Amino acid sequence: MPQIFKIGPYVIYFWSDENMPLEPIHVHVAEGVPHANATKIWITRKGKALLCNNNSKIPPRQLRKLMRMIEANSSEIIDAWFDYFDEGRYFC
Repeated sequence: MPQIFKIGPYVIYFWSDENMPLEPIHVHVAEGVPHANATKIWITRKGKALLCNNNSKIPPRQLRKLMRMIEANSSEIIDAWFDYFDEGRYFC
């Protein structure tokens, strides 16, 4: 799993075995070890972070901080997505 960055104990990453057709640009967030069913956050065309699910059960306050960091780094995330997957589309 390509790790994008780490914030404290949380890893922000792409899941390398995404569905086909490829899902819209998003990251997964997990505490410690990446896994397939982690929290998923969509990245919009304008760089906003939208919560798809919180399967990792990240506490709300921490999740808000993580989402702000993801938004602040959205252009780097989008660039990394295109570098890794060679294509991309947006949720909105």
